[in-house]
Amino acid sequence: MPSQAANQITEGVIWKQLLRFFFPILLGTFFQQLYNTVDTVIVGRFVGTQALAAVGSTAALVNLLNGFFIGLSSGATVLLSQFYGAGDHRRTQDSLHTGMTLSLILGLIITALGVFAAPRLLVVMGTPDTCLADAQTYIRLYFAGALASMVYNMGSGILRAMGDSRRPLIFLAIACIVNIFMDFLCVVILGMGVAGAAIATVTSQFISAVLVVWVLLRLPKTLQLEPKKLRLEGILLKRILYIGVPAGLQFVTFDLANVLIQSGINSFGDVTIAAWTAYVKTDALTWQISGAFGVSITTFVGQNFGAQKYGRIRQSVRVCLGMSVALVGCLSALVMTFRALILGIYTTDPEVIRAGAYIMALIVPFNAVFMPVEVFGGAMRGTGYSVVPTVITCTCVCIFRVIWIFTVVSRFHRVELLAAAYPISWMLCAVVFLITYLRGNWLKKRIAQIGLEPERK
Repeated sequence: MPSQAANQITEGVIWKQLLRFFFPILLGTFFQQLYNTVDTVIVGRFVGTQALAAVGSTAALVNLLNGFFIGLSSGATVLLSQFYGAGDHRRTQDSLHTGMTLSLILGLIITALGVFAAPRLLVVMGTPDTCLADAQTYIRLYFAGALASMVYNMGSGILRAMGDSRRPLIFLAIACIVNIFMDFLCVVILGMGVAGAAIATVTSQFISAVLVVWVLLRLPKTLQLEPKKLRLEGILLKRILYIGVPAGLQFVTFDLANVLIQSGINSFGDVTIAAWTAYVKTDALTWQISGAFGVSITTFVGQNFGAQKYGRIRQSVRVCLGMSVALVGCLSALVMTFRALILGIYTTDPEVIRAGAYIMALIVPFNAVFMPVEVFGGAMRGTGYSVVPTVITCTCVCIFRVIWIFTVVSRFHRVELLAAAYPISWMLCAVVFLITYLRGNWLKKRIAQIGLEPERK
């Protein structure tokens, strides 16, 4: 592992440091999305539209059950990045062991919930009978391997908090290659259908988890993972939960809203479900960029907050916001231009392609509006200020969408109105975040809460 000095992001030109951290994260999320996309492409083209709808109908529920853990794990990575930025190796290592122990416990819980409860929830969501059996098979097998996914996400988050975004990228690239091979073997050659796609994903997740644990075991002695030290440190756990629980609840409420939207999509039948699934996969790179900027600014701010460089925090937010809006805006324009061609990768059904292109025209032009939510929210969480961003997002995005679905969509039942829930909620949330961030009280409160010294220049 590189030295701490080499890994820190508390020095140097901000845009260069952000991009140096951003691109490995982006490529990593690209590979993570790619092996999910491969499942969709192969199922859609070699099994059929109903099988594609089956995989797509599980997406919101998968995200819901995974989301709380991913948000919760951010508490460990934010805390670790602050200790690492401050040069406190003892508490960095304690945070690592508490975080990994938490991932093992919650991974087992999520596996049980996913295997036994998720198939029943698909029925509650109104998944069509034509694809329900395949959807239940896919989700049971997917969550049978959830523990590996939890361990990888926590472990890779820990490495990124230390400034190492390169090796998580390498592990995802390896997992992606394995997943593509397994997809062709299980689905195309062995004819296992959606079960084969799920088995391929689980296998690749297991390999990525093994690789990240192997690296953590080989870190320098002052930072490495030691199995005998795996335990929950009470004080650190409390701080992790203080940061992570609000973020986890945000994911849960966000995905609950998406579950309701998925239920609305399911009411339009197989073609719309397949079209929406293809749209989500087509526009995935946009959200990979968005998420990569969010992770980058959270870690960047976390280390600089630990180093007490508050001016650098403010500068990094401005730089990150400008880069993210520009890049997402350009990519969205490109996706809109070639959307029919891209949709054709996932399905050969012309009716599905037409429906997908129409849905994209209603949503994609507004993608850049979401960037202030990612950047401002990520910056606040990087300092440990987690409750307010969660309240803003849950209110302006999640609660708004629920109200929208049960009023406007329920009354008129039009796919255009269902799609409109996205851009309208993004605009509302971005405005509230902008006002909250510019007031500046959030950073002063965090500095006062932990009693830090005046800013180091």
